Amino acid sequence: MSLIFYVLRAVATALVEPVSLLVLTFIGFMFYRQNKKITLMQKIVVGKSINSPLELTISEIVIGIFGAVLASLMMAYLGITFREESLIDFIFILSIIFMLIKPRFVCFAYSGAALGLLSLVFQKLSIILKNPSLDLFKIDIVALMSLVAVLHFVEGIMIILDGKRGAIPVFKNDEGKIFGGFLLKRYWILPVALLFIVNPNSFQGININPPYWWPIVRQSIPFSTVKNMLIAAITFYGIIGYDSVTFTKTKEEKAASSGIWVMIYSLVLFLFTQIGSNNEFVQLLLIIFAPLGHEVMILAQRFMETTGKSIYSSGEEGIMVLEVIPNSLADEMGIKSGDLLMNINSKKISEENDIIDVIRDAPNYIRLTARKISGELKELKYDNIISRGDLGALFVPKIVPQDNTVIKLRSKDFKKYLEEAEKKEENNQ
Repeated sequence: MSLIFYVLRAVATALVEPVSLLVLTFIGFMFYRQNKKITLMQKIVVGKSINSPLELTISEIVIGIFGAVLASLMMAYLGITFREESLIDFIFILSIIFMLIKPRFVCFAYSGAALGLLSLVFQKLSIILKNPSLDLFKIDIVALMSLVAVLHFVEGIMIILDGKRGAIPVFKNDEGKIFGGFLLKRYWILPVALLFIVNPNSFQGININPPYWWPIVRQSIPFSTVKNMLIAAITFYGIIGYDSVTFTKTKEEKAASSGIWVMIYSLVLFLFTQIGSNNEFVQLLLIIFAPLGHEVMILAQRFMETTGKSIYSSGEEGIMVLEVIPNSLADEMGIKSGDLLMNINSKKISEENDIIDVIRDAPNYIRLTARKISGELKELKYDNIISRGDLGALFVPKIVPQDNTVIKLRSKDFKKYLEEAEKKEENNQ
């Protein structure tokens, strides 16, 4: 049977098999609840939700399935395999436990390192105490870290494709000047199919006829065994998360930058796995590098963010657009995030009220002069205005209002405020 067909069938089975479908539905419901909070935050900040919870949830599931197929095929053709008795599924269990401790630890770099360390410790204990039964996990460290590398490579692609969706506009006060930015927060579910060397009597497996270069991963299982093994594809559900804030990039640029960073990290980790498959010291270095390298990557991005120039700010020339509400007047006019609105119907724009006054009192047309984020000056126009409402855009204020109350996003006050907003939203429905 073709390896690619077998892997695709394993992923497809996980999506339709009753128990797996129940798991997918449950996780999808959790995502939906999280996305309801995101859309409510957008409504609190912008005045209207930019995305719907259903749209965000479907995107996470669809992109996650795409990532799962890609990861499964990559691991199959790299020859990343595990012994039947190995407890590799603990990497998914640990990632969920870590997520409950702190959401950003949902990353497989941490759960993979923890599982690898546990495997080495129990392996050594079984040797020292001369008790083979203590070797509980039986994890091939190179295969484990190769799995982590592949999952991060796919995570990078998913961040680039979907990381910008559901962005929440945020503001910061830097020495009295207000800057706008975006909070990016996404989760994806991955039904990943892993290959196992199996006993013919325990699982229904297949014999494969791999190409001459297979497997690429230099793990401890002898090549002769891998090339002539009986394999079974078993699917596990994993969750990958992305959480970031940017004031120095657009949300599209931030997602692309973060994705590239994650992909570079994955490639470096994968190259390290090929240095020495049977060397215990190298394996220990791999276990240390996985979370440490991931932390360095995060710190490097934070450093670039803190030392970079914030791009969303209003000034003497006009007011900056941070976000545009879909299907609004601003959206129909072609106004984009990052546009600096300078004049409206030949009147200089100093504050948001200048735009509201013109829209309310003007004839049936609007002429806006905007400086694009690229620096280009462009005239935007709209004829035959019917609605006399606002423009449908969120602007970066020049000053903080005197009655402004700052509520930290992860504080107890904000949680209480969010709960109250949710209740109001339910009462209005």
